[in-house]
Amino acid sequence: MKEKILIYTPISEEGTMKLEERFTVVTAAPGSGEFNKEIVTATGLIGSSLKVDRALLERAPFLKVVSNISVGYDNLDIDELTRRGILATNTPDVLTETTADTIFSLLLATARRIPELDQYVKKGNWTGKLSESLFGMDVHGKTLGIIGMGKIGQAIAKRGRFGFGMDILYHNRSRKPEAEEKLNARYMELDDLLQQADFVCLMAPLTAETVHLISAREFKLMKETAIFVNGSRGALVNEADLVAALKEGRILAAGLDVYEKEPLGKNHPFIGLRNVVTLPHIGSATLETRRKMEELAIRNLIAGLTGEKPPSLINGDGIRGK
Repeated sequence: MKEKILIYTPISEEGTMKLEERFTVVTAAPGSGEFNKEIVTATGLIGSSLKVDRALLERAPFLKVVSNISVGYDNLDIDELTRRGILATNTPDVLTETTADTIFSLLLATARRIPELDQYVKKGNWTGKLSESLFGMDVHGKTLGIIGMGKIGQAIAKRGRFGFGMDILYHNRSRKPEAEEKLNARYMELDDLLQQADFVCLMAPLTAETVHLISAREFKLMKETAIFVNGSRGALVNEADLVAALKEGRILAAGLDVYEKEPLGKNHPFIGLRNVVTLPHIGSATLETRRKMEELAIRNLIAGLTGEKPPSLINGDGIRGK
């Protein structure tokens, strides 16, 4: 009998056909009746953002591989998957440069008020010389502080250092000597970085320890002229505290690609703030990169179900023989 694959977020027709060459394939949205039926006999899961925890795994006794189409995997209970001998995989590296492009463009758009001024023109408000109240902030030559100096963080730092002549500060769980050498980046404790950076870019992973890593205390440490950018996970930031900091002028502006609850509600306070640029979680959202992520996720799934080690195995050390 063929292994059964359950696709829970849409993938390309080509990707689906590739899986159908080897496996029985079912596509069903999480929470649907079909998903609840098929998860019982599925041996492989592929998609993004599904919370794979003990409750779900209790309903999936034959599951062997979970293929996450994402570099982040905070939606996966890795300890529980490992305990059950289920392989967990993700799609790192292939989205690094694309995501860095997005986050740096968000920094630029926020500093130069691009979305706001685009609407200013389109609404017919540009009738003469601009007042200083509509001016933006320089990016070149400023100080960029990056919290979370992983591969994406370093790619952002590279753009800032070599493209815009920025000084690079960083905070990370461990020092990054190679980044310090290549990017002239300086390691700092978090509080020191917050006090010195003109731009604070949050790229840390979401863990139990990093929930609300940036809250009222941290915003008070930043310069009043600082711009805050979040391209990691929404839960790292206390959004109520960020709204207060923006309204009260404790920081200048924010550029956001992620939120505590997604999609962002139409009545969320961010919607009414002129000094916030909001993107719909598009870090890796180019057709080329999403196809690369999908291809890697499929390779991970096929390898795991045919007795080979997946290229991007997260929990291999904890599963005997893998």
